[in-house]
Amino acid sequence: MPAAVYVVSIDPQASTVWWANRISDLPFDFSQEHETPENLAILKDTGAKVHVIANQKGGVGKTTVTLNLGAVVADVLKEKATLQHVFIDTPGSLQDENLLLEALKFAHDVIVPMPPEPLAFDPTARTIQKVVEPSGLPYKVLVNNWDPRDGKTELGETRDYIAAQGWPALETTIRRYKVHTRASAEGRVVTQYDENKPSFKAREDFYRLAIELGYGGGE
Repeated sequence: MPAAVYVVSIDPQASTVWWANRISDLPFDFSQEHETPENLAILKDTGAKVHVIANQKGGVGKTTVTLNLGAVVADVLKEKATLQHVFIDTPGSLQDENLLLEALKFAHDVIVPMPPEPLAFDPTARTIQKVVEPSGLPYKVLVNNWDPRDGKTELGETRDYIAAQGWPALETTIRRYKVHTRASAEGRVVTQYDENKPSFKAREDFYRLAIELGYGGGE
């Protein structure tokens, strides 16, 4: 039976490929297309909703968001027999902007992950102002990789910055957990974590994110 979720990487670094290849029971279909971006054109004929995860700063957690959001949506839609959602992981560099622009041609919306770190502010602003907003696509900024042990000061400053820019922000915050950082090496996505309290909290963030985005179906 065809998967309800398809994850595509167009990042030449191929970290998504390395992670996906280590997962023994991949909950979605997957492909790497950075050398064949023209293949993305077939997405417009699938009827699926296409979501691009984008930030031209590296290290903001695009791959983690792409794979784990894809996993929870696949879990919710596991009884569906047709493709419903496509998630595209994009390059974290200015040099590969052409690949990001190609993905945006076929997208329905954009998620912009942004960690609560001042060094991420300007690169995120550049991506939004120079690439995402000119596309005309709806987008939302996701505060990603916040460590609750650091307190709420940086989280608050990040949210204040997002608000000052007038960017639409997601209420859900993805918290930093060690289980996330080890998941790629262990060959797991968030729906496959062990049953313990940190894993439950880690999964909860992504299910809340999927619900807030309305990614529970084909509409």
